[in-house]
Amino acid sequence: MIRPEEIGYADELLADGTVHRTYEDGLEEWRRRTPGRPRLVGWHDNRGGSGTDELLGDRIIKRTLADGTVTYARDIGYGRTLWARGEKVLVNRSSFGGRMGVLLAGLGVATLAVTAAQLPPLTLSPEQEEELRQQAQASSSSGGGGDGGTGDDVDGDDWDANWDGDQDAWNDDDFG
Repeated sequence: MIRPEEIGYADELLADGTVHRTYEDGLEEWRRRTPGRPRLVGWHDNRGGSGTDELLGDRIIKRTLADGTVTYARDIGYGRTLWARGEKVLVNRSSFGGRMGVLLAGLGVATLAVTAAQLPPLTLSPEQEEELRQQAQASSSSGGGGDGGTGDDVDGDDWDANWDGDQDAWNDDDFG
């Protein structure tokens, strides 16, 4: 099992519908959904970086930097996203107060060990990426995913919950 470096972050929904994400290591990002492409988020940070994060199927996130560099991550649940081939895990502190987070904190399980099966891919071909997009589309169009409205993100399909301010609080991981 792998014990990755843990970096927490918190999200703040801004009045214009964007999200300001603050990481415990000092990095800040400003994130905005791409109109007409709900699984694509554009971002820029306080260190001069920018790019897009795209939620593919099977809980895989594709990050494309402005220079064209591509990396992959995997949402491993409980507000955690595994990056850098298992070297770091981003933990959404703003959603950790959910029911599962309370349960885990009560058990003293803040950082869970990561198995090799949870690692994101190093690379994907364009065909593999498209297959994952189609899986995600089929899952969301068939009504699959989510939790039936309880507010807990069971399988990753509820990642955009409350982004647009329709609810009282924005509690989404937004691709970690």
